[in-house]
Amino acid sequence: MAEPERTTERKPRPAPLLFEPSEAATDPEHFFDLESIEDPRELLTRATELTLAFRAAQERAVEFQALAAAQLADPRRFDRLPPAEIAAQADWTEDYALKMIEFGESLQREAGPDAR
Repeated sequence: MAEPERTTERKPRPAPLLFEPSEAATDPEHFFDLESIEDPRELLTRATELTLAFRAAQERAVEFQALAAAQLADPRRFDRLPPAEIAAQADWTEDYALKMIEFGESLQREAGPDAR
């Protein structure tokens, strides 16, 4: 897994992901209705919007993973988990769990004392 990065500058929000109806989600050929777009310019635009939205969602999800890892490893918690257990739960290596804990702690510091 790639090492988490944190930028201080927020990127503009990409187009929102539109949820697919459950019957469309079961069709393996169906993907956010892209297969029905015939104009290549429109297809490129929508596919690019989806790509940016998925990247933004992935980056945000990693931040939440890091926050959760830091909270689970917090020595002030009576039910604190060691990095090895956090790694096992998240399907990470222990080294990566340590980096994510550190990243989560830095996010908490940035957010201030009320974020914990």
